[in-house]
Amino acid sequence: MNKKKNTIWLFDLDNTLHNASKAVFPAIAHNMTRYIAEVLKKEQGEVDMEHVNHLRTEYLRRYGATLKGMVIHHGVKEEEFLREAHRFENLEQLLHLERGVARVLKCLPGKKILFTNAPHSYSREVMRGLRLHKDFAGHISIEQMQVHGKSHPKPSRAYLRKLLAQHGWHPRQCILVEDSVANLQAAKALGMRTVMITGHGQHIAQKSRTASADITVKSVFQLARLYRSW
Repeated sequence: MNKKKNTIWLFDLDNTLHNASKAVFPAIAHNMTRYIAEVLKKEQGEVDMEHVNHLRTEYLRRYGATLKGMVIHHGVKEEEFLREAHRFENLEQLLHLERGVARVLKCLPGKKILFTNAPHSYSREVMRGLRLHKDFAGHISIEQMQVHGKSHPKPSRAYLRKLLAQHGWHPRQCILVEDSVANLQAAKALGMRTVMITGHGQHIAQKSRTASADITVKSVFQLARLYRSW
């Protein structure tokens, strides 16, 4: 059997399959900031918006998801945070997809699975809005990333080990396609192959890219050509 047909592609969503930095991320950041401010106001009375923004970005840096920091330090309910952070009236209008992505995905041999720290309802709606949902065999969202009953979103190595064991996947069978250095580093440390998408969002030093990714590309459009020679 062709080994490439056994490949498991684990695709991140935001800033990997579409450009979330253009409109979606600013909207999510606004929603998160408003929610965190409400939580802190109940705790402290007075709210310093500079401190609110610091917590939002610091928890993301420290835990891989702002949600986890809010649960640990403020006792918020996960479902409430996710609902408030991803509340949109016109989500589809905020999406920016490069034309032809679905065609590229179809050219990649193996099984494609969405693997995102976003909530299920949001990521499902985005995939339908992008018209990519039919190209994926599975969907792993942040609600499913649990180890011993506790939330373990990317870049949790504990959850990655659990995922591999659950499905009987060998690490080298899996390719994580991501825009996050921390998430790629965790996967690479376990032996997975890694692809970094750099065309959307943050600019990362070349040293960090090299340390975390086997291949660095600007867009998923380059995957089919590069994978043939991998």
